[in-house]
Amino acid sequence: MNSFSENLVFDPPIIRRFDVNGPRYTSYPTADRFVETFNADSSKHWLRNRTSGASRQQLSLYFHIPFCNTICYYCACNKIITKDHGRSAKYLKYLGKELALQSSYLAEGDNEVAQLHWGGGTPTFLAHDEMRQLMASTRKHFRLVDDGEYSIEVDPRKVDRATVEVLGELGFNRMSVGVQDFDESVQQAVNRIQSEAETFAVIDAARANGFRSISIDLIYGLPRQTVSGFKRTLDRIIAASPDRLSIYNYAHLPSLFKPQRRILESDMPTADARLQILSMAIGKLTDAGYVFIGMDHFAKPDDELAVAQRQGRLHRNFQGYSTHSDCDMLSFGISSISKVGPSYCQNVKTLDEYYERLDSGQLPVFRGIELDADDILRRSIIQSLMCHFELSLESVEAEHGIDFRTYFAPELAALREMVQAGLVRVEDRRIVVLPPGRMLVRAISMVFDKFLCADRESKRYSKVI
Repeated sequence: MNSFSENLVFDPPIIRRFDVNGPRYTSYPTADRFVETFNADSSKHWLRNRTSGASRQQLSLYFHIPFCNTICYYCACNKIITKDHGRSAKYLKYLGKELALQSSYLAEGDNEVAQLHWGGGTPTFLAHDEMRQLMASTRKHFRLVDDGEYSIEVDPRKVDRATVEVLGELGFNRMSVGVQDFDESVQQAVNRIQSEAETFAVIDAARANGFRSISIDLIYGLPRQTVSGFKRTLDRIIAASPDRLSIYNYAHLPSLFKPQRRILESDMPTADARLQILSMAIGKLTDAGYVFIGMDHFAKPDDELAVAQRQGRLHRNFQGYSTHSDCDMLSFGISSISKVGPSYCQNVKTLDEYYERLDSGQLPVFRGIELDADDILRRSIIQSLMCHFELSLESVEAEHGIDFRTYFAPELAALREMVQAGLVRVEDRRIVVLPPGRMLVRAISMVFDKFLCADRESKRYSKVI
């Protein structure tokens, strides 16, 4: 097991020095680099040719369920606030159309799914019959393998034991539970009132219904948050013993996300307070035996994420860290992003556009990108740094046919300041992210992002810490 001192070092002066705005690298190139010349026809081409020249890979499916009963002020997701289930009924009908359309372009028999995720919004907004309908539509077009990872994001305020039983019956075996913070003052400031009792009742129900993995989502940097308040939340969470935790950095960007304008600037913790909260959280979780996976993820040492990292199999995609590095991802619903072969594509962002495209028999794609050899090379480097905290120069050279030090001379020069600060070590055969650099792996990865190097415009992103 990694101890806190072996796994990472939390050094506030170093973090302040290198805490820049940067992408989360759930893809490279990042979604803001997608272009509208990559359209439905482009997407169709890659679906049809997914298996050409390669062994048939299993699939990962993602469904975006955008509906929420109430608005959480911090939220930056693409969501629709409503209590009208007529809207979700119509949306499910069109998800069925998209499932039929996307699957029709795949080769015969190319339908084996190893991973599935419902995200949102609030997937548990759906009524029980609606959940059954969506899973039945999915199984009509795809074959879900018996030992796959089937996960769902859950809002405990909207879920009872009967709902968890339905989810287990449908085949879900992993659950991500939104908490953010149990402190009542923080909950009032972000309009998300959620009791400990209802949260832990859902977790207990999940374990009773055969869920193999429970993950809890927290956020640091929220309004009115304090070290002592967040410590109490962590004490309660650690006592519940989830398999994984995510502690996300709240990105306060009210100019981009209207709900955040309801948060008072005077309630926001200072930069120093945020660092103190994060430092305390990391210390408590590592002392409790959790392994720092990377960025904002922690897992028990025997969890599949931690095992995959030790074995060099960890991967990063639009769902965060994943053990399924060999899967293409097909995504359904508004704003969802797919990865097929050397391509990414994103669906339209509004319901009207989504329905219009599908009514005309078109995939609802509005932008995407086809990666060139340089993109694929840089993606592999960023993946390796973010998942394994090191990079084998020999492996990169052998796989991509380059001389690393020549090809990346400007990047190696840009890394020197981080090398001198003790974040990174550049050896003859590998680059290693050192314990003080692990919290800053986003900033380190940015050095290899040719788009950022070209325009240096990082204001569209949140701080890395």
